Amino acid sequence: MVLLNFNAHEVPPAAPLEPLPGGRYLAIITESGQKPNKNGTGEYLELVFQIIGSGPDVPPSEEYNGRKVWARLNLYHPNATTVKIAREELSAICHATGIMTPGDSSDLHNLPLVIKVALKKRDDNGEMSNEVVGFEARPVAPGQSTQSVKDSPFWKRDGQPAQ
Repeated sequence: MVLLNFNAHEVPPAAPLEPLPGGRYLAIITESGQKPNKNGTGEYLELVFQIIGSGPDVPPSEEYNGRKVWARLNLYHPNATTVKIAREELSAICHATGIMTPGDSSDLHNLPLVIKVALKKRDDNGEMSNEVVGFEARPVAPGQSTQSVKDSPFWKRDGQPAQ
């Protein structure tokens, strides 16, 4: 039991979030962890992406900033094809962030990249959900080197030149 001392009359209820429209978004990885798959036959790397801006095929909108989407890479699985796909996706993330030999998943945190988000119908309830289906390098502003992007704090990597 947890003591709440809360009055719901004073706080408007949260509205359910609809899935993001499909398209490309500027994002950063904010969390990562290794988890067992649902069958217990392997483990996956779960990456949490936070949207920090719109991409070229998504109309600019502040409403998506801060939203999160997840990717799960089955790096440890009995099916070799599943592992091959996961390793290729991890390679795409490494190329997109410029971190070619991460020692651990946190090496990929807070680095901007473009993620391609698709809408997918869920098998369990038929509702639409988001799935991360691609990774690209963040476009660099003219006159800005890729090194200055990586060396700047993540909050300055939203399309603004590093100071």
